[in-house]
Amino acid sequence: MPFNTYNRNKREKLEGQLEDANKRISQLMVIEERQRIARDLHDTLGQKLSLIGLKSDLARKLIEKNPDSAKAELSDINQTARTALKEVREMVSDMRGAKLEEEMIHIQQILKAAEMEFQFDGNAQLKSTPLLVENVVSMCLKETVTNVVKHSQAKLCKVSIKESPDELRIIVQDDGVGFSGTSLGNGLRGIRERLEFVNGSLEISQANGTIVVIKVPNAIKQKAKEGLI
Repeated sequence: MPFNTYNRNKREKLEGQLEDANKRISQLMVIEERQRIARDLHDTLGQKLSLIGLKSDLARKLIEKNPDSAKAELSDINQTARTALKEVREMVSDMRGAKLEEEMIHIQQILKAAEMEFQFDGNAQLKSTPLLVENVVSMCLKETVTNVVKHSQAKLCKVSIKESPDELRIIVQDDGVGFSGTSLGNGLRGIRERLEFVNGSLEISQANGTIVVIKVPNAIKQKAKEGLI
């Protein structure tokens, strides 16, 4: 077989394998996203729907014996349903996509409301990051800052955003009380899961407070440019 023909056949074979791999990656990403949506729906609706069911049964039993208590239970059901609807709307809004620049505005508002000083270094206008990665990173940053407000008792929160040829790196640092080994909770676990979706990582350390480092390699950006994502 002539050398040029051999090279062409080999290239065509590799291109076919690459196309198959791209399709498989796309399928896996769809499955992963469906699993994430399922987790979010379960966390958002599961507990509240169970509560509505229990309170409905209780109200039915009380309707004749104690009408006032039954009315109170029905009022709780109404409020729980409204809360669940609000959370679902917020979740759907998050799924539509979040730009990091917009999220930084929300973060400033959250920290201002918490009477916490805010310092920022870097540029929130990402130039080479695909929208999928930016959405994931924005949600992770929002959750991280929310944890600072809820748990750190800090007076200062610093956010740093750096793009380099190798990676996107976001650092969130506070001057709060730090954390114990058992206090990380579901919030940070959810952040890790989201970052794994884009081959990212989460590092947590303590130094006069808590330091959270979010990293996403540029390899994921290159894949996006090549049509793999």
